[in-house]
Parts: sequence; structure tokens; C-alpha cells
Amino acid sequence: MSTVITSIDPGSPADRAGIRVGEKLLTLNDHEIIDVLDYRFFCYDPVVKVELEENGRVRRLHIRKDEGEDLGLNFDTYLMDEPRPCSNHCVFCFVDQMPPNMRDTLYFKDDDARLSFLMGNYITLTNLTEREAQRIIDLRISPINVSVQATEPQLRRTLLGNKDADKSIEYMRAFGKAGIEMNGQIVVCPGWNDGEHLRRTIEDLMEIGFHSCSVVPVGLTRFRKGLAKLRAVDKQTAGEIIDTVDEYGRICMERFGTRMFFCADELYLKAERPLPDEEYYEDFQQLDNGVGMLRSTMNEFLSALEDVEDGEVESFTIATGVAAAPFIERLVNAAKEKFPTLQGEVVAIVNDFFGHSITVSGLVTGQDLIAQLKARGNLGSRIIIPANMLRHGGNVFLDDVTIEQIEKALDRPVICSETDGYSMADTIFAQKEETE
Repeated sequence: MSTVITSIDPGSPADRAGIRVGEKLLTLNDHEIIDVLDYRFFCYDPVVKVELEENGRVRRLHIRKDEGEDLGLNFDTYLMDEPRPCSNHCVFCFVDQMPPNMRDTLYFKDDDARLSFLMGNYITLTNLTEREAQRIIDLRISPINVSVQATEPQLRRTLLGNKDADKSIEYMRAFGKAGIEMNGQIVVCPGWNDGEHLRRTIEDLMEIGFHSCSVVPVGLTRFRKGLAKLRAVDKQTAGEIIDTVDEYGRICMERFGTRMFFCADELYLKAERPLPDEEYYEDFQQLDNGVGMLRSTMNEFLSALEDVEDGEVESFTIATGVAAAPFIERLVNAAKEKFPTLQGEVVAIVNDFFGHSITVSGLVTGQDLIAQLKARGNLGSRIIIPANMLRHGGNVFLDDVTIEQIEKALDRPVICSETDGYSMADTIFAQKEETE
């Protein structure tokens, strides 16, 4: 842990107050500062009393600023602490199914409540201390995103591979009673936590008072040697899960005015059922868990397409995951109906790297992309890929292949589109820049 100040934003309240690099932040408004959550919450007020220490000497000052304005202090790490590693051994853990010899960061399992609040990460609450749980209540930290999986104590201990995993259920109840907003996720493993166990979990979360909860199928790669025997969600199981979730969704609508429980798009694809209408997803609160992503993208794209006036653009190939490919193809066909001369194709990239049961675009690797697109030959003038194939904010695939390597191998530019329909339309219909 380090609250030593490493830099100060120029012109910030801290800069104007004369705070110096190298000083250690001790307290804000008489509250001890342990990590980034303390810092964020206790510097919110328009007047902040700051206590600092340097070389054994303590000084205090008052800073006036706008309410909610950051002081402008920076520390050695974003959390002002090390990220908390996961203490579980979940039977379905995707990290345990990663192939060897990949970059180290892909093998790190975080389970940090601070990252849940700040970054939206899902956590199990199993390594939360009493102090941290009480701090969440005292500071009313919301929302907290919780990986639930099961609420039956023994089943939860088994699924998470943690003998104390059931204790976190009491944290959920305490948070619910305190009015802390919680969003949940249930990863369904057939034969483990589906059927009557899924019903029990849903009923418990209704009683606890969760804000929303996604239900998603377990993801299984081909690298499961020595791990628990799990089977993938098939068509029949996917249909049963959807029926169960819809049953409770109707109950929740009557009681709470919200469905509360939503199935991931992947379950509808596996069940070979049509996607629900936009109204089903309410405000798309579980979009990051793949709930409503396809419906939202389709609606946004078709809306954007109405405003496009010029379809004379360079030819293209859109490369995406197997699951999304039929839906993206429908969008491209809609664009071709409006602009018959539009030249574009959609290619579903089969996941040879992780295994063919992995069908989402976010786990497509650069080497699979190169191999399968090279084999096709005619790719048009440019390749379009969804941005979720890459590391956040970067240009590197999961297997460390870069955009530049893809462009060199395929001899054409690769353009990333954000995963919303407006961005896809903008990317497809981008006009070639004129050169003098």
C-alpha cells in the first residue's frame, strides 16, 4: 500500500494549494486514507481538510474546490494498493482453461470490490473483510457487481471451490438491506446449478433485492485437462433456462416493475429462438454481459442506415465470431437492399485456438483471423473487426498478434469498429479520404 503522492495534475486544487510530490496523504476530512475508494469518497466535498506527512513532519491545510472535483493527486498505483487476487477455485473458471505460454496478465484472477465499483468487474465477495463490507455500507458504494452462481450454501462452496464461499451470501443480504445496488451474474453449468438450483438462486436474489441479474452459459475451451467435468449448454438446456428466467421475469414485473433477470444473447442462439424485442431489455442494464447486445446493435444500425445517403464506399469484409455472424450478415444485407452496389461480406471466424465451442467475437485470436481470411482470397479493400477482439484501448489480440501484423499478412487495412450499431454503420460507410 502506498499513499505517497507521485505526481500532481497541473492547475488542480492540490496544485493550487501547494501540495508537493513525495508527501504522504494521511487523512481527508479526518478519515484515514487506505486506498482509492477512501480517496475518491472523502475528497468529494467542496471543502476538504487534508493531512500530509513528509520526513516525519505532518502538516494540515484546507482546500476549497467544486463539489465532486478531484484533488488532482496521483499515486504509485491506480488502487493505491495491489489488486486483490481471487481466492476461489471455480469449477468453470475461464482463466484455468487458458492455454500455456500466453502473457502473464491473462492468468491473473482479480476479485477486488474496488474494481467492481470503479471498473464494473464482477466479484464473488469471498475475499471481502468485515471492514470492507462495512465501508461499502457506510459509504453507500453502488453499484456492486456480484458473481452469484448459486445461493445454496453447499452448492456455492462447491462451484467456487471455497469452503467459506457461503459467507458472502450474508454480505449480499446486508448490502440489500442497506440499499446498496447490486447487479448479479449467474454462470449456468448444466447438471450443477441449473434446474431447481437455478430457481432457488433466482428466488433468493429476488428476496435479497438485486437490481438486475444476467444468466449466461458456461464457456468451455479445449484446455480442460485435469479440471472438473462440465458439459456445454445445448439447445434443450438453453430453452429450459430461457423458460425459467422468463417465468420469474413475469413475476418480477408484477412485483417490482422490472424483469430483474435477463438471459444472455448466447442462450437464444443456442436454443435457436428469436431474440426478444427491445422492450424486453428495459434499459439494457446487463449489456456488458452480452444481454441485448445483438438487439441493440441491430436497432442502432438500422436507425443509422436511414441517415446514410451515399453507399459508394470501398469494398469490405467484416470478420466476427460465429455466434454474431448471422446477425451481422442481416445488417449488411439490409445495407445492400438500400445500396445495391455495396460490396461487403461477413465471415464467421471459427475459434480453432480455444476450441469450436467458443463462438464469441471477443475471444477470436489474430492467428485464427489471418489463417481463415487468407484462405478466402477475395476480401475487398479493407477488413472490419469489432473492437472487443482487442485488448482494451490497444491493438493486440489475445494471442499477442497485432493489428499491424494482420494488415501485413492480409495486405489491406484493418479497421476496428466499436460494438454498437452506430459505429458499425459509420465504419462501413466511411468515405475514402481524398488525397491531393
